[in-house]
Amino acid sequence: MSFSSRAAGRASLLAIAAIIATPALAEDEGDRGTIIVTAASAIADARADVARVPGGSGVVPAADFEDRLAVSLRDALAFAPGVYTQPRFGQEVRISVRGSGLSRGYHMRGLMLFQDGVPINLADNNGDFQELDPQVFQHIEIFRGANALRLGSSTLGGGINAVTPTGRSAPGVEMRVDGGSFGTVRGKVAAGFATERADAWFALTGDRSDGDRDHADRRAVRFNGNVGIRLDDRIETRFYASVNNIDQKLPGALAMADALDHPKQAAASSLAGDQARNLDSLRLQNRTTVDLGSASLAFGGYWNVKELVHPIYELIDQKSQDRGLFARIDWAGTLAGLPVEAVIGTTARFGTVAARQYRNVAGKRGAQTADARQTATTIDSYGELRIAPMPGLWLIAGGVQTHGERKIANHMAPARSGDADFDAFAPKFGLLWEARPDVQVYANYSRSVELPGFAELAQAPFGGAPGFVDLDPQRAWTIEVGTRGRIGIAAWDISLYRADVKGEMLQFTTSQDIPAATFNADKTRHQGIEASLELDLAPWARLRQAYQLNDFRFRHDAIYGGNRLPVVAKHLYRADLRLGTDRLSVTPNVEWLPQGAWADYGNGTRTGGYALIGLGAEAGLRDGITLFLDARNLANRHAIGDISAVVQATDAAAIYYPVERRAFYGGVRARF
Repeated sequence: MSFSSRAAGRASLLAIAAIIATPALAEDEGDRGTIIVTAASAIADARADVARVPGGSGVVPAADFEDRLAVSLRDALAFAPGVYTQPRFGQEVRISVRGSGLSRGYHMRGLMLFQDGVPINLADNNGDFQELDPQVFQHIEIFRGANALRLGSSTLGGGINAVTPTGRSAPGVEMRVDGGSFGTVRGKVAAGFATERADAWFALTGDRSDGDRDHADRRAVRFNGNVGIRLDDRIETRFYASVNNIDQKLPGALAMADALDHPKQAAASSLAGDQARNLDSLRLQNRTTVDLGSASLAFGGYWNVKELVHPIYELIDQKSQDRGLFARIDWAGTLAGLPVEAVIGTTARFGTVAARQYRNVAGKRGAQTADARQTATTIDSYGELRIAPMPGLWLIAGGVQTHGERKIANHMAPARSGDADFDAFAPKFGLLWEARPDVQVYANYSRSVELPGFAELAQAPFGGAPGFVDLDPQRAWTIEVGTRGRIGIAAWDISLYRADVKGEMLQFTTSQDIPAATFNADKTRHQGIEASLELDLAPWARLRQAYQLNDFRFRHDAIYGGNRLPVVAKHLYRADLRLGTDRLSVTPNVEWLPQGAWADYGNGTRTGGYALIGLGAEAGLRDGITLFLDARNLANRHAIGDISAVVQATDAAAIYYPVERRAFYGGVRARF
């Protein structure tokens, strides 16, 4: 990105902050005492919504991760059942739910990300989680698989919605500074203001680190804010702004021996190509809500612009624009004397990408190798009907209709242009039974549909130049049963699921029959257990645990038979034990993989298991001021954290990412 563009991006941060803060500061201070909305009540409302979902879902409040160096969704969602997050480097992690996006060695696929209910995935569904900064969230909502219907998602993984505070839920000023190992320093300043008719909230955050590996330094400046206006007692409109300026050097993947014995080093190719991922983005959105008595209406739109400069094997230069509209109506009433609830909504997304590639000459542009215009449309229309034939029992039916259009105009090789249209319906049927107060049992049967994005459609086919490759959508039928609730000292959330997948987008060796590296497999199966258990052992002791069983495999494949799918370990267990009070506490923690994951579809190479031990601590100096410590990998264990899947792996293949080395971080946060 040019210097002028970056300067403009940084100036935008300060300008938007000033625009949001000024009118709020001008309001009479005395009105603030009449505002009673709190973050606790907003989180309680989110949990009430989750309790209406007949399947795996949950809410993670900021309190669960605010006393950690939470630089990525891995840190924020470590104890969210069913969310597989493994480290690559810095803010780059593998995030997968129910085996979504297994063949992706970068970013993610098969999972929709939202901020304040609006998709941040591009219009072709490809996602970029670096734009989600855990420092600024009030809470995060997770809807696994088809349980994300209420967000309009029909993907295998479901959806994750990160919610920022408002001036009503987070009044006052918050400041935070933390840092530690590898030259890490971060800062945050946030402020919220509210009057009877209006409120505003904004946060400015900064982050820099040299990284725990060579050539892994990062720099980021982010702004997030919103302004809400109550037009009358029934109508509220809220405007949101998000600005991101993120620079990340890439250390690259290593051979297994290097990842285990020399985890600090960077890949030779990353150093030679000065590989990096530099992103600037601006997102503006609006949501208006109308209280109609027995119904509520929400509608709005968004606009998102990004510029990506990404020197890797080639230098990728992409400029994208996305815009979208959404509307949703919720209704509750009675039918033949029975309680009935219904929701119907739609989200329409439209995007264009100017996609250019150049030879990577030590991180600079060389000769141009690709020039294409990528155009995408995705429209998700959804509806759900709930009826209670008897007290405590709800029967649910609904579905998502997805329409997609993808077009690639290849300017350098017009013959390699192409387009595709997709239409698919993903129904869902569910049952939710309240066995006793605070105990629920649920079951659902659903279909998921995942459309290919440009990362899959724009490939270099067998013996040809880069261009359009025709792929089918990935489809699956999933059955799920589970329970969640609390009895006495125990709170739990347990789901068992099985998804039979057709056309899973995986990586293969190219040939005449398989013309692209990412192609549709025949039949695969994803099944497993997603569980969390929290025990309040004493007023001063709480044990928190999360476990995943991930059993993903081919089904009677002509080449791979019943082999397991690579990348995701079969078992993953995390636990922490909090000892102390709100004034002073220590929290030892452990992450345990009894056995590592397969690295290839041929099941010829497997990584080893590991256990990482850490320690957290916090001390309340006085009301509103907290000191915290986050110590990681205290035994300095060397292990493989993530893998880039290949057809047939060897130990010498550069596809392995080491776990983070021993590190110590600390900080202070204050609220006034």
